[in-house]
Amino acid sequence: MGLESQLSDFLTNYERLIVLGVGNKLKSDDGVGPFIINRLKEENIENENLSFIDGETVPENFTGKIRKENPTHLIIVDACLMNSNPGDMQIVNKDEFANIGISTHSMSLSFFVKYLEKDTDIKIIFVGIEPETMDWGEKPTQTVEKSANEFIETLKGVIL
Repeated sequence: MGLESQLSDFLTNYERLIVLGVGNKLKSDDGVGPFIINRLKEENIENENLSFIDGETVPENFTGKIRKENPTHLIIVDACLMNSNPGDMQIVNKDEFANIGISTHSMSLSFFVKYLEKDTDIKIIFVGIEPETMDWGEKPTQTVEKSANEFIETLKGVIL
């Protein structure tokens, strides 16, 4: 199943969506999550049913904001080591987090997700993008940027 159909299935009947980008903007492809959030904000499509959060390397610092906004759906986007080709995107269901080396950040995203789900009915998926490099650099590599732009266009096509 392709990215568009997976996102479409996930977002069926969504009422309030938050897209959370996670990553270190100073480490090339590791910053793909914040890169995507920045581009989405530039599109000026945020509204009362849609918001974007740059969680940087500490998404747990945004749990209060996320809970306050009370979304029905949350998409987390981050660089993800999946042993695939640079730029490959994969949607990972929250139940599969434990099977993948999800993230390079401080708190395990599986704990983060469990905390957000406590006492809520929020639906959560993770979109991982395989990095090419995580060396110091202020923007993603061309390969990963191309995937980031593909994700943005696909998401817009599904929600707009």
